[in-house]
Amino acid sequence: MLAVFEKAIGKPPEELKLPKMGLENMKSRQEIAEIFRSLWPESTVYNLPNGNFMAMSHENESPLQPRSNMVKDDIFCIFHGILVNTPDLRRHYGLSRQATEAMIVVEAYKVLRDRAPYPPDQIIKDLEGKFAFIIFDATSGRLFLARDREGRVELEWGMASDGSLVCSNDPNLIREACGKSCAPFPPGFRNAMTGCIFMNGSGLLSFDHPLHRVRAIVREDDNGDICGVIFQVDLYTRLPSIPRTGSAANWAVWADAAVAESEQRS
Repeated sequence: MLAVFEKAIGKPPEELKLPKMGLENMKSRQEIAEIFRSLWPESTVYNLPNGNFMAMSHENESPLQPRSNMVKDDIFCIFHGILVNTPDLRRHYGLSRQATEAMIVVEAYKVLRDRAPYPPDQIIKDLEGKFAFIIFDATSGRLFLARDREGRVELEWGMASDGSLVCSNDPNLIREACGKSCAPFPPGFRNAMTGCIFMNGSGLLSFDHPLHRVRAIVREDDNGDICGVIFQVDLYTRLPSIPRTGSAANWAVWADAAVAESEQRS
């Protein structure tokens, strides 16, 4: 799967552009789209406004990590992996037995957006299994990424030549698109069971430890030059407590507050 969004929407972490080596290899959004289509000509591609797009192919798909896609009410979703608690989630959201994982996470997103006064970690942490997914709400311009706690499904993100956010489950593709300006999307911290989510305008958060920062850690080569970046949940630094009560103030407000408090402490 692949998703590419202009900087105004994707707002990738600034740390992704720290590595200086290989910047000349970064591709534009148009070039990245052409590379994907050439590799998987039978793929499903969602062409979105302003040159943004999402794409998915079933080629070389593993039965243990299937891929599914869903478009509903201008919400676009591509899902890679499997949820082991799908029967419970279908009942919880009132979905049919035929509902795919992509349908389930779209419904969970709609609950976060519209119906529940809960912060996003309260619902996303109920997803059990090995997965990575990308959701784009075309109506609000909201981008939402998530990966399972152990990182058992590949998901990497990076920066294109124009600063656009690039996300893919194919490490080779994202390195061709972004050069050194890419990193694994964080599944957790050492042996800790933590999963992460990213929301444009709100940043990177751990849905298992929402009151702990997710830090960027740089890797240097023998010459002291930054050659890569990884993101990890810092279990030793706790953010100020955020009240979990309130009316139907939407979930984005809660997430923005978490990031604001994090930045004040840094």
